[in-house]
This record gives sequence, C-alpha cells and structure tokens, in this order.
Amino acid sequence: MKARSGQSLFPLALMTLLVGLTFWLQQASEIRSQPSDSLLRHDPDYFVENFTLRRLDASGTLQNMLVAKKMVHYPDDDTTVVTAPQMSFPKGPRPTFLTAREGLVGPQGGEVALVGDVRGVRKATAKDPEIVFTTTHLTVFPDDEVARTGAPVTIVQGASIIRGVGMEADNKTQIYQLLSQVNSTIEKRR
Repeated sequence: MKARSGQSLFPLALMTLLVGLTFWLQQASEIRSQPSDSLLRHDPDYFVENFTLRRLDASGTLQNMLVAKKMVHYPDDDTTVVTAPQMSFPKGPRPTFLTAREGLVGPQGGEVALVGDVRGVRKATAKDPEIVFTTTHLTVFPDDEVARTGAPVTIVQGASIIRGVGMEADNKTQIYQLLSQVNSTIEKRR
C-alpha cells in the first residue's frame, strides 16, 4: 500500500510543476502594457569624445564648425551637451572663433548656448587689430551667424575697451551692438 500512495503523488507533483512553469513562462514573455518612463528621465542615449561637426551652406562651402572634447545627447528633449566647445565661422575677411567651458546644442543644431568663460575672437586685418570679447554666456544661431547675450560683455580691440550689458553680434555684417550700460575707452587712430 505504501508504494502505491508514493506513485500517485508523483503525477500530481509533476502536473503542478508544469502548471507553475507555464505560468512563469507566460509572465516572463508577456510584453508589458505599462509605458516606459525612459522619456520622463533625463538619461543620455549616446556620447562622443573628441568630435568635429561641420555645417555647409547651400553651395557646399563650410559655414561653421563645432569642435568639442565630449558630446552627450539626451533623447527626452533632444538636446546635446558639449564640453569645451570651440565654434568657428571661417567665411569672410575676418573669421570668428568662439570658445566656452560648456555648450548646450538645441534640436537640429539651430541654437547653441555657450556657458562659462565665453570668449570670441575676430581675426585681425592689415589695418585693424583683432577683436576679443568676453562674457559669461552667449546664445549663438549658427545658420544666421548671429549671437546674443543679456550678460555683461567686454570688447577689446587693441588699446580700446568697451563694456556693456547685453550684446547682439552679427557675423555677416560684422557689427556688435551693446544694449545697455555702455562705457568705453577708445584708442585714437594714428
């Protein structure tokens, strides 16, 4: 009689094990209907080190270039953070170069916010010394070759120094416009 009761429990235990494994397999392979929170988090999806981004105009001529030590992209807001960015605008008689500690590149690269120790240099010509400006932050619109800031700005050209708060700079027309609290010391031309 003892042998018979042990034999009748084996099929029942095997059946219970199979039902449990089937239930587990169904749960493990089922696609969750809950939405992912990956778009709610600000997690990077890729990064690149030591990169160069070149933008060409409609004729295929280099319009501007962005070089940085590191680039990190965030898919939730389609922004890109760059470390130690260097922007250059090589067209025209006086190429312009911008540097900063960090940059934030907007979607499609249409806007670049440079932050921390921003420095702009417009090359010298045979008649005029280079122009150097410094500020804490600058928003650049690369396609239009325009830059703006509401922060204090210092512009130095030779011995001339101009300070103000807020600036709009147009690289195509090569005009800097200081918006308020402007004071200057201008070197007399010889």
